[in-house]
Formats: sequence, C-alpha cells, structure tokens
Amino acid sequence: MTPSSHLSTNGMQHRWLVLGVIAVAQLMVVLDSTVVNIALPSAQKALHFTNGDRQWIVTAYALAFGSLLLLGGRLADRFGRKLIFITGLVGFAVASAVGGAATSFLMLVVARTCQGAFGALLAPAGLSLLTTTFPDQKDRGTAFGVYGAIVGSGGALGLLLGGVLTQYLSWRWCLYINLLFAAIGTIGALLLLRHNPSRQHPRVDLPSAVTICAAMFCVVYGFSNAETHGWTAPSTWGFIVAGLGLLATFVVLQSRVANPLLPLRIIRDRNRAGSYLAVFLAMAAVSGAYLFLTYYLQATLGYSPVTTGFAYMPLMAAAMVAGIASNVVLLPRTGPRLPVVVGMLLAATGMIWLTRIGLHSSFASALLGPLVLMGLGLGLVIAPANNTATFRLPPADAGVGSAMANTQQQIGLSLGTALLNTMAVSATTHYLISNERLATRPLYAKLVRLAAVDGYITAFWWAAGIFVAGAIICAMLFRPGVLAGQGDSTQVAVLDG
Repeated sequence: MTPSSHLSTNGMQHRWLVLGVIAVAQLMVVLDSTVVNIALPSAQKALHFTNGDRQWIVTAYALAFGSLLLLGGRLADRFGRKLIFITGLVGFAVASAVGGAATSFLMLVVARTCQGAFGALLAPAGLSLLTTTFPDQKDRGTAFGVYGAIVGSGGALGLLLGGVLTQYLSWRWCLYINLLFAAIGTIGALLLLRHNPSRQHPRVDLPSAVTICAAMFCVVYGFSNAETHGWTAPSTWGFIVAGLGLLATFVVLQSRVANPLLPLRIIRDRNRAGSYLAVFLAMAAVSGAYLFLTYYLQATLGYSPVTTGFAYMPLMAAAMVAGIASNVVLLPRTGPRLPVVVGMLLAATGMIWLTRIGLHSSFASALLGPLVLMGLGLGLVIAPANNTATFRLPPADAGVGSAMANTQQQIGLSLGTALLNTMAVSATTHYLISNERLATRPLYAKLVRLAAVDGYITAFWWAAGIFVAGAIICAMLFRPGVLAGQGDSTQVAVLDG
C-alpha cells in the first residue's frame, strides 16, 4: 500500500484537504475532554445527580477512550483506516446527540462512555491517515505542525467553547456541537479517502482488550465506592484488588499472544517507561484542578461559564510556552529528567498555593499565580515526556507507542478524577458532620459553601502529593543526560491529544 493510496483519484493534490478533515475530527475529540467540564455544574442542576456521581461524566469518557485506544489502532490496521475513521465519526455524533438529549444521569454517562469508545477508534485512525498522506519530509513537518497546534490548543478552546455554549444556549449544546464537526469530517472522508484494508490482516487481541477495560473499570469504580462505602468496604477494596489482578493478567497476556495490543518491549526502556508514568501521574494530579476549580469558580465565586473558561487561559498559555521551550531548548541539552522533575515540582507548588482559597478569594491574588505555575509545570512534564516516549521507536511500534502515551493521559485523568473526587466529597461530608452544631437556618448556606471549599482544598493537597511523588519517581527512573543519538535526530513527536 502506497502512502497516496488513501487519497481519492484526485491524488495527492488534495492532501491538504485531507489534513483539514483529520484536523476537524481530532479537534472534536480533544474538545470533548474539556468542553463538558465547564458545563458540568449546569448539567448537575438539570439532571439532579450528586457530587459523588459528577466525576463519572468526566471519567466515563476518559476511561473508555484510554482503555480502548490500543484496540482502536489494531482495528484500523485490520479493517482499513477509512472505514474505522468514518465509523468513529458517525458513532461519536450519535453518542453526542444522545448525550445532548439526556433526561437522566445514567443516559448521560452511557452517552459519554460511547463517545470515548468511538473516539478511541477515530484518533489512531486519523493519525495513521495523516502519516501515510504526507510521506514527503517537508510537507510532513508542516502537516504535523498544524496537527500539533490543534491538539495543543484544543483543550483551551474546549474550555472557552463550553463556557459560551453553556451561558448563551444550554449545557446540552456542548454535546450537540459535535454533530457539526462530525458532519464535516464524514463528508470530507467520504469524498477524499479510499478504503484500503491491510493485506496482512493482523488478528485483533480481543481477550487483552476486554481484560484491560475491565481492569481500569474495577480500579476506578473501587476508588469511587470509597466515597459512599469507605475504604474498608469489600465493594471498595474488592474492586481495586480485582482491577490490579486483571492488570497483571493483561501483562501476562501481552507476553504470550502473537499480536499483543502492547508489545512489552516498548516499556522495557527506562526513559520510555518513565515518560508514560510521568504523563499518567501528571494527568491524574491535574484532574483535580480542572474539576474542582470549575466548581469553585462557578458555585463559590459566582463566575459565569464564559468567565470560567477565560480563567483557565493563563494555565493554557503557560503550558504551551513551557512545552515549546522544554522540547526546543531543554530536552536537547539536558535530556528528559531535569524538565520533567522540575515541572512536577512547579505544578506541586501551584497546587499547594491553591489550598489558600476561601469563600471570597480574588482571581489575581489567589488563582492567577497557581494557574501559571501549574501551566509551566505541565508544559515541562507533558511535552518532553511525550517526545521521549516516541523517540527512536522502530517504525513497526510507532503507532502503538504514540497510542500508549495517549492512553496514559486518559487513564490518568479517569483514575485521578475518581480518586480526588472521592477525597473531596469525603472531606466535605466530614466538615458538615463536624460542624453540624452550626447548621442553623441563617448559617447553613454558608456552612455548605465552606464545606465545599474544604473539599476542594483536600483534593488540591492530594494532587500536590501526587506531583511530588511523581518528581521523586521520575528522578530515579529517567536516565541522566540527553537521549542517545538525539544530537543527530530532529524527531518531534506529535500525539493524539
């Protein structure tokens, strides 16, 4: 199969239109990792779900997306990238329509799960199409630069778009908007791409896919159960232990099957394993900022959804600046260990600073500094880690290596959200019980707000602890010095989000 065989009879002259189609689809997937965050308080009021349940709106998407990405890449290889790409687009659109029309919490969670599942088909197929559409090195650099800019800015755009749609239309439009993106992507794919299934027909490792999905669900569900049943309840530790056991089973399966979802040789390299772990821990920790800052800004400080979206811009801008600087300046000179460790510590400092919030904190004094520090820290961690994760991978492993880094982002987000939400809700409940003597009618409303803030602060402390632990682990795991052969390589990794 030649690279150009994915294009229509109009040939390579339309490859930039193909880039546009892929970019629109990828933007939709990246947007949905953040666009719903701003809408979450409004959705919670409309559907009347509890604080303990709210994390599932975020977790369901990230968990399905992350646990199925490796399978999605294999399905694209097996059945053809165009077919899987369009299937992902159409399925994502249908799931978004169902979610937008949701009349219950369960209906919304199921729709978000389906969004994540179809996104896991769409993302690796789109990146594979981009790779084969631009074989020329010069055009390839431009195409991946555009793709990377969309991936990097998609999260920030999602926060802004979510605020605008929620404030001026409805939280439901944060899901309905995907129908427009999916329609553009599907029409473009039908017109510009050819169906070219692989001639090798690699077997799809379904047992491993089911095992890893079940493992992730059990761990996340166990963490979530701790909020309502406590850490000693069988429904808590039983699910966590079962999840860890299934994860061990997955590793054993990967060492024995002929076509594993994750070839274990990929994670035997210390730098690559450290990169995956750094991404996982950073996303687990920062999930606290995204979820609880949104509630703090809207429910406590009274920010509108649009203002909340703009409040995140310092974090996003700092992350983009630090990410570019770390890849261009630091990584070639120091290797990944220094920027990743420093980034973890900066982000931890930002989280600790956030623990000073109160009922009437100002943005300039209590939030701006922490957001900038967290952004700088994330940029120093994520960009070098993603670059290192795919540095000098053999061509046969390039796709699964990139998918693995993306998987760590999504799984870290889902597990971190479950854990930190449990800690926050537990702290809020404990605060209310401890101060129930003050729960008279004139003081009750203020007491509830104080309890919520106490829960947010607890989550920020836990997130800071995760970042500090990440700094220690990465300092021990990453090799010192620059990456071997980096001086004669100009590789820049671009990942699906």
